[in-house]
Amino acid sequence: MRELVVEADGGSRGNPGPAGYGAVVLDPATGETLAETAEFIGVATNNVAEYKGLIAGLRAARELDPDAVVRVRMDSKLVVEQMSGRWKIKHPGMRPLAAEAASVLPSSRVAYEWIPRERNKHADRLANEAMDAGRRGRQWEPSRSTADLAGDTGAARVVGDAAAGAARARAALASAAAASSDTSAAAPATASVPASAAPAAASGTGWGASADLGAPTTFVLLRHGETALTPQKRFSGSGGGDPELSGAGRRQSEAAAAALAARGTVQAVVSSPLRRCRETAGTVAARLGLHVEVDEGLRETDFGAWEGLTFAEVRERHPQDLDAWLASAKAAPTGGGESFAAVARRVAAARDRLLAAHQGRTVLLVTHVTPIKTLARLALGAPPEALFRMELSAASLSALAYYADGNASLRLLNDTSHLR
Repeated sequence: MRELVVEADGGSRGNPGPAGYGAVVLDPATGETLAETAEFIGVATNNVAEYKGLIAGLRAARELDPDAVVRVRMDSKLVVEQMSGRWKIKHPGMRPLAAEAASVLPSSRVAYEWIPRERNKHADRLANEAMDAGRRGRQWEPSRSTADLAGDTGAARVVGDAAAGAARARAALASAAAASSDTSAAAPATASVPASAAPAAASGTGWGASADLGAPTTFVLLRHGETALTPQKRFSGSGGGDPELSGAGRRQSEAAAAALAARGTVQAVVSSPLRRCRETAGTVAARLGLHVEVDEGLRETDFGAWEGLTFAEVRERHPQDLDAWLASAKAAPTGGGESFAAVARRVAAARDRLLAAHQGRTVLLVTHVTPIKTLARLALGAPPEALFRMELSAASLSALAYYADGNASLRLLNDTSHLR
């Protein structure tokens, strides 16, 4: 089922006074503007204008997809709380407007979220454009709007896609691919054949071979916060102890939670079963109002006898095993640990399982260095040795998007801006 985001606002210059509303429908995965609407409504109050904006936004979403699930974001606490059923509608003039809004789509498919005004700039700009047009004795015209250009629709809004308008880019690339005689369709991903994509600019296939692939499934990848072993760079997998977050790790988790809450796109949280990940995921999920699902496939590599040792200590104690491990993905650490090949099979199976369960959604996966690097490697179609050429800091964010045609796109890697 398709998901859409509606952001709406309304204003009155005088309260009551000349009033107008604005609403925008967004793709939750790419941040792309799908529809805009605005109108000057004459003399009215702020609350009436805000409700009018909500109704218009819901209708615009219904026109795009009458079966969609819609997440409404508004900076009007009154409208959000009343439509969520937490506040009574005492003013008799608001009740018909609330009833009209509730009738646009089934209540089971609409969720409401309050956002601060600075995160509702796009709809606010539309509302002001409508009021400006009314002052000139005209109605708002989409062709004259600058709200999409001025609004904050880029990476700060959507962690899963750093480029606003990605769907338009996919369509353009798909058209170019269709015109190219040597372009072939990508194979679908399976547990043994990972979803991968060649660079879009080079081959024309990296964004998919269809002009309308629908919303991708986006995995936002969060490495857990620091433990006592992290600063010492010791092997810490799933075959040794199960350390908790350190004080620094807990602070990192809080920072990640705040950043993800501000971006507001995560719809589900899935964690590795290891304690450091469950603690990190719990912090984020509590901030987002979500529960944590645990998937065994997201656990870290079992490093066998190397658990708790530094790289130098392994070099000193097990030099031949270490050389073999560095040379081949099929080699396992000393003492019966997991090879990178075995980890890749496990992670690919978890990926496919989660893609099937969360199609078209944005999901936060809280996991470890090797699973995150493996997901990135598989998406890029890179060789196993690429694992040694990626850096992943504690509590860093990465992101991958998976499309309906089987292609994948690496959107973000090792972002630590929220920790600064």
